[in-house]
Amino acid sequence: MSFSASVHAKAVQLTKLAVEMTTAADSGHPTSSASLAHLVTVLLYGHMRYQPMDPENPLADRLVLSEGHACPIIYAAGADLGLAIVEGGQRRPMNRDDAMTLRDIHSPIDGHPNPAEGFPFFPAATGSLGQGLSIAAGIAMAGRLDGLSRRVFCLIGDGESREGQIWEAIDFLVEQRLTTVCPIFNCNGHGQSAVVSEQQAPERLAAKLRGAGCEVCIIDGHDPEQIRAALQEHTVRAQQPGTPLAIVARTQKGWGFTSVMGSSVHGKAVSQEDLKNALSALDATADSLGASWTVGDLSLPPLPQETAPAPTELGSLPSLLDALRQFGQEKVLAQKSLAPRKAFGLALRALGHASRNVVVLDGDVGNSTYTEYFQKDDKLSSRFVQCRIAEQHMMSCVGGLCVGGKVPFAATFGKFLVRAYDQLEMALISRLPMKLVGTHVGANIAADGPSQMALTDLAYFRAWTHVNDKDGAPVLYLLNPADAFSAYALTLAMAKHPGACYLRAMRPDVPFLYDEKTTFALGGYQVLREGRDLLIAASGYLVHQALEACNRLHQEGISAGLVDLYSLPLDRQGLNTLIAQCGQRVLTVEDNFDGGIGSEVADVIAEAGRECTLRHMCVRVIPKSGRTAEDVLQYLGLSTSHIVQNAHALMEATANLEPQRGGSQ
Repeated sequence: MSFSASVHAKAVQLTKLAVEMTTAADSGHPTSSASLAHLVTVLLYGHMRYQPMDPENPLADRLVLSEGHACPIIYAAGADLGLAIVEGGQRRPMNRDDAMTLRDIHSPIDGHPNPAEGFPFFPAATGSLGQGLSIAAGIAMAGRLDGLSRRVFCLIGDGESREGQIWEAIDFLVEQRLTTVCPIFNCNGHGQSAVVSEQQAPERLAAKLRGAGCEVCIIDGHDPEQIRAALQEHTVRAQQPGTPLAIVARTQKGWGFTSVMGSSVHGKAVSQEDLKNALSALDATADSLGASWTVGDLSLPPLPQETAPAPTELGSLPSLLDALRQFGQEKVLAQKSLAPRKAFGLALRALGHASRNVVVLDGDVGNSTYTEYFQKDDKLSSRFVQCRIAEQHMMSCVGGLCVGGKVPFAATFGKFLVRAYDQLEMALISRLPMKLVGTHVGANIAADGPSQMALTDLAYFRAWTHVNDKDGAPVLYLLNPADAFSAYALTLAMAKHPGACYLRAMRPDVPFLYDEKTTFALGGYQVLREGRDLLIAASGYLVHQALEACNRLHQEGISAGLVDLYSLPLDRQGLNTLIAQCGQRVLTVEDNFDGGIGSEVADVIAEAGRECTLRHMCVRVIPKSGRTAEDVLQYLGLSTSHIVQNAHALMEATANLEPQRGGSQ
């Protein structure tokens, strides 16, 4: 009985601290934390293989807290175990005083898991419910690729188990035979506003899990022996691929102090007036269980006797021309045109041969995104992960692979990334260096119509380019190449960049605008035409229409400059100089909804504080199908002729203005 007595004692101790820290913060989730007290105790004090001061060690087991609001119970254990805190780049053990700073603006002990703020035991930010199991799957996939036995435990609330992403992840675990992941469902029976649906009852959850292909252990989540037995069974199953094991644990919200808070209160701290009663109730619970801590009853097992692969650096990489020759596509050279999505696929293949850390994820569209170039290469196929039509799971799985030290590229249609924006945001909160690619972007895809067109993605991702990390660097770079050379070069640049990137790889074959001597830097742009009278700023497909418009305008005696704004954020000072050199007249053109480069250029002009005239062309009605891209652009008022007409209108509107020329001030 000493094991059970020690677990009960520690569970009470941790719950008391979770209550105290949430009371000090006057907010938080002590009742949800209490329901996890025994599960967390057995995991962190006697089962998981990890080092408190080095939880990110590649050999260590990891814990993902999908129900992130219950983090006070993990912080309580962290204060007791001395889990690492990172402050000012220095690492030290957490203590009780740290725990009592929960939710303080200057504290690394954030209100929900957020490792980027200084608590690296959590592998990724959670709290937007339903995402943790996919993150765990990504971490486990990284371990499998590295030949490591690392296990990943994921604590999931019964209420959040209604989220579809949970079941996308379960399907993935079963399909991949990923037994090193241990989903643990915390069934305390209560959500935020009411009891959970009977669809989330323990027996129904277990039936769903079995129906999906899992083995299931149903246990009392406050019985130490049952918890230990279930985790030991998982240890055995995790030793080789097979049927995943899930644990369904019946627990009690507010365990140990229900006489004060009841079992249904959610997201409410114990008041200062009730704190003494809550702590006394927990002491009484300990007495009733015969709780007694004995040193030696619980101890951390050692890390596995394995060797983690050494990190690999990207060495020299072939140019696009060399890659075409290497992979048997020399005929493209004679055609002098190639779709950027195909150039992206070639770049992936080159990257895969250059580094074993490059991993590719696909959402059942590999023959459209050209990730199939990677998949069909026998030397790379083991690092191709088919997530199928489950974009939310794929996005969070990418985050888990980042945690596992990989350089993961995830690709699907840009339109389908929309449904995973929440997952992307959680990964960026974690500062995870994910590499995302959306194909079929803009209205130029024509025949498939608006249900397949990415039209809002540029505005969404642009917002993230103006969010900085603690070092002042953009959290994300948005890349919108106009031809194959730029798409290929920017894909390579993404892999080398230590942060997150999103590349828009358009569908159509387009003529080469650049060559292998052209360099492309994140945050850069390319000037395709020098001008005197106005500047046309474009990106992606409409760079080609804008180039033809410049040629027509030149024939009419109008000197129009053209800049390819292939990257956001951009060099604002440089762009402002170009605008000044072109008579302080700017025409922006893009085949997506508003909020993209037109807004970016408007911000540049406003920031400069100089008189300037801006005219903006973008998609202003919902598109429809067309036989060709030109048909759709004509319908939307974005054809070459429309660009020329708008340039004339801009010149006429400013005919009586004396333009300011020269560099920016």
